[in-house]
Amino acid sequence: MIEIHNIHKSFDGKKVLDGISGVFETGKTNLLLGASGTGKSVLLKCIVGLVKPDIGSVTFDGTYFTNNKLDIRQEIRRKIGMLFQGSALFDSMTVEENVEFPLKMLSHMPKSERMDRVNFCLQRVGLENANKKMPSELSGGMKKRVGIARAIAPNCTYLFCDEPNSGLDPLTALKIDALIAEITEEYNITTIVVTHDMNSVIEIGEKIMFLYEGKKIWEGSRDNILDAEVPELKEFIFANRLMRDAKKVEKGAAK
Repeated sequence: MIEIHNIHKSFDGKKVLDGISGVFETGKTNLLLGASGTGKSVLLKCIVGLVKPDIGSVTFDGTYFTNNKLDIRQEIRRKIGMLFQGSALFDSMTVEENVEFPLKMLSHMPKSERMDRVNFCLQRVGLENANKKMPSELSGGMKKRVGIARAIAPNCTYLFCDEPNSGLDPLTALKIDALIAEITEEYNITTIVVTHDMNSVIEIGEKIMFLYEGKKIWEGSRDNILDAEVPELKEFIFANRLMRDAKKVEKGAAK
């Protein structure tokens, strides 16, 4: 479980995060939802320690993270897996070498054990025959899968995904969503996904925090988000004609 308490952050006098608090539950896909520029990625960076909040704190399973001793922060960071928006694979490394990289940096495993772990993770994401491929040989969806394999390779306790469906076709995006949800449940990980994709909300939004202009203005799940009576959230959800039509059908079926 990850808890955030009264997070504030400004850049050059502009308030980006304004007093955000909340809990991200273990074993669930926790979504940070909102339009571009609402502070989602900045909040994610504050949680993982890439950006220091001006005010507020973050705890990981009860351990205070913000401003704690360096060795404690480093120990928590070793338990964090990151799936970046653009996958962020090393172009000069093979798939196998990309997945092995955090194991070389963060563990003392011998080569044979690292390879066993690499092969296990690649098999888990459906890429068991891709070890020697280069990133340039992979499709967008395959790159995301390699990114997930690399993120979970060190047996992460916390998984952070920044716009994991960015640049993917709808079918591939659904598969990546499903994979993230499966891994979260299977390994009982605390997963936080930054997204503005309503498909992801409907598919995997077990716990959702909606941000608007740097504030948390709604919290709930995919089961009740379509009925939320928050004007800013309703405008965001039903900006898409398909979602408006789906809501009309739902209302008609309820009569």
